[in-house]
Amino acid sequence: MLGLVGLLAAGIAGVYAVSARLAPRGVAEVGPFLSGAWPREHALSRFHVRWYAVTLVFLAFDMEMIFMYPWAVVVAELGAMAVAEMFAFLALLLVGVLYAWREGAFRWV
Repeated sequence: MLGLVGLLAAGIAGVYAVSARLAPRGVAEVGPFLSGAWPREHALSRFHVRWYAVTLVFLAFDMEMIFMYPWAVVVAELGAMAVAEMFAFLALLLVGVLYAWREGAFRWV
């Protein structure tokens, strides 16, 4: 175990050594690195407030997928009760989407 930790530390030190040796000098102090191009706007520029609502809806559906993958694995074992619980979960998410729609979160004008 100790040998593996030592090998890992040597590998990390080797990567840093190669990076320090081959990296171009003075580039990091000139400006932000954006694949060699200059950024078009400041890094702290603000996003429009409507993007926050879209982000929250995206996260809700992302959580849905996180819960549906394990459910799909065990649904055959659990039977109809698991299907009913998943439809209840999806109905709860649909209520959230309908609320966001009613509040105008998906309007772009």
